[in-house]
Amino acid sequence: MMSELLITHIGTLTGLHPTGTTVLRGLSMASLPQMENAWLLCRDGVISAYGSMEDLPGGHAAFPVLSAKGGFVFPCWCDSHTHLVFAASREEEFVMKIQGKSYEDIAAAGGGILNSAAKLQDTSEEALYESASARLQDMIRQGTGAVEIKSGYGLTPDSELKMLRVIRRIKETFPIPVKATLLAAHAYPLAFRNNHEGYIRQIIDEILPAVAGEGLADYIDAFCEQGFFSVGETDRILSAGAKHGLRPKIHVNQLSISGGVQAGVKHKALSVDHLELTDLEAINSLSNSSTIATLLPSCSLYLDIPYANARGLMQADVPVAIATDYNPGSTPSGNMNLVVSLACIKLKMLPEEAINAATLNGAAAMGLSEELGSIGVGKRANLLITRPMPSLAYLPYSFGQSQVSTVIINGKVF
Repeated sequence: MMSELLITHIGTLTGLHPTGTTVLRGLSMASLPQMENAWLLCRDGVISAYGSMEDLPGGHAAFPVLSAKGGFVFPCWCDSHTHLVFAASREEEFVMKIQGKSYEDIAAAGGGILNSAAKLQDTSEEALYESASARLQDMIRQGTGAVEIKSGYGLTPDSELKMLRVIRRIKETFPIPVKATLLAAHAYPLAFRNNHEGYIRQIIDEILPAVAGEGLADYIDAFCEQGFFSVGETDRILSAGAKHGLRPKIHVNQLSISGGVQAGVKHKALSVDHLELTDLEAINSLSNSSTIATLLPSCSLYLDIPYANARGLMQADVPVAIATDYNPGSTPSGNMNLVVSLACIKLKMLPEEAINAATLNGAAAMGLSEELGSIGVGKRANLLITRPMPSLAYLPYSFGQSQVSTVIINGKVF
């Protein structure tokens, strides 16, 4: 049976990029086409038509009607970097941060990723699914309409597979697109602290074939960082992933400049993520590639580390996305509205640039921009409706106060 929803009295319909636009590079991100006083028709989960209220076609009374009441309508946020499946919060480390301990200090004291891994290894798939589902429900209510979720808190073959099976179940049960990333190379387990080669062999010879055999991942990732995985180690892991059809999305330049960006570009990574510390060589490498720079400003806020050089990246014609990095240790928030605000406040992105980074380019960083991230006929009807706002800039301006009034997923009110 056909499902339909007509949204009327849209104050401003936002994100009307030309058909075929799948990513925005550099300064073109400042363009965010809009239509005022609009309507939009959803049919069978996709956008089937839109236009001006002055030209609303006859016969619309036959459709279920939802008034936007003068609010803005945006494509839903596309969150392309999360660690949503985890066993427990880490607020004790939050207190350590307040006391002046660094990310490295906490990791050295047995906290950080290894803390989450120890807790996850003792947690059932069912419990992990239930807690991750509750987080994702909250994210959707805040306007997120697509998400990528990484493993990486398992750090053993059984626990990495457990995480990815939870992500597969989320894919199967939630109405939004979900992408899965294998991040076994997140940290070295205690058992391999002095045997890095042993763990790399375990990833390549045991974990990767098992993941590929069950079709559990879309992408492969590695934490390319001082004290974690070197550029050479990352290179080996990405090459092994490619043999199983997994394209890279890598963590890089969060705590130090490593050369990992260039490694990601060499491997045709879909995105390189974090980039809090980025030099001219990394920017030049990205400017000559199709790799997306995914920036995570709420991680910088929480860890009190530098913010990425968004303006430098955009001036070099690099496509920039923004995402939450939702995880229990360095960004315990999945609120994309806050991320958009931080992109403006701290990354000095214009509101239009930040919104494009959170929608179309976020979708591109998941390989989803042909179906999500902008308003277009035939695109999935994942939309958010705001309260009436005086301008587009009011959305990031009013940080900490949600302007989202209604979320539409697949043409239905969520």
